[in-house]
Amino acid sequence: MSRSRFLPDRGLTARMTLVMFLLGLLFVVFIAAVMGIFAQSGSPGLGIVIGLVGLGIVWYQWYSSDTVAMKAMRAREVTPAQAPELHGMIDRLCALADMPKPRVGIADMPIPNAFATGRSPERSVVCVTTGILNTLTAEELEGVLAHELSHVAHRDVLVMTAASSAGIVAGMLTQGAQYGAMFGGGRRDNNNSALPVWLLILLVSVVTYVISFLLIKVLSRYRELSADRAGAYLTMKPQALASALQKITGEMNTIPTNDLRASKSMNAFFIAPAVKGVSLKTLTSTHPSLEQRLEQLARIQAELGRPSV
Repeated sequence: MSRSRFLPDRGLTARMTLVMFLLGLLFVVFIAAVMGIFAQSGSPGLGIVIGLVGLGIVWYQWYSSDTVAMKAMRAREVTPAQAPELHGMIDRLCALADMPKPRVGIADMPIPNAFATGRSPERSVVCVTTGILNTLTAEELEGVLAHELSHVAHRDVLVMTAASSAGIVAGMLTQGAQYGAMFGGGRRDNNNSALPVWLLILLVSVVTYVISFLLIKVLSRYRELSADRAGAYLTMKPQALASALQKITGEMNTIPTNDLRASKSMNAFFIAPAVKGVSLKTLTSTHPSLEQRLEQLARIQAELGRPSV
């Protein structure tokens, strides 16, 4: 976690460390298994190439996370002259949190949402949609921005981005294995009764993808609760964030389904997922339920309103 005045969260730090260790171990085992399968099939060079490609994807995810996310949302970076109120709000929050100011972006879309991304506090960007600018009051938007800035300060955005690499590589190999099997992927030469090479790759890839998927979702839900806490304590206005979450979730039901699907890939990074009419109380959800988030903010509000002894 970078040094700032945001509320520290040892639970988040411990979970990020554990998830990164487990996913790193999973990635190594996955690449080793793939290379071993190809080596036994008589194509060791292909396994080495896949290993190098996997490492390249990890590096690219780390280095270009901010650029990729901005392009995915068709967002543009804005200057203080182009968005003075938004910049002014972020300036005040960064001064209050004693942290470097990130770049500021706006995505021209009706979905009311916001996200933060970047490989470090110095290379981060906080982006909001025009939909959220038109939906929230200034106080509610400040609560949302404090939430997103806490992600930057906690560095959990970087961990989430890097952690997705194993799943991305596994997903790519799953597709490749399906095509390989479709076009008659070869069998292992030393045993005609053995499983086809591409079927083995498919099994290994699916197991890797499922494990990484579940680990990332567990971390994602906790980090959202952590950001809610940190943002609420920074602004001392948890009720504003609670109101913003209620408005954002309510507005999702008015957004066309096609627009929600177009931004589905960014759900793990949004302050609230771009879904409607779906319960979030599932193992695979990227966010805790709205009820759980509101209950936490209500407890913080009660604590802040309690007179000191």
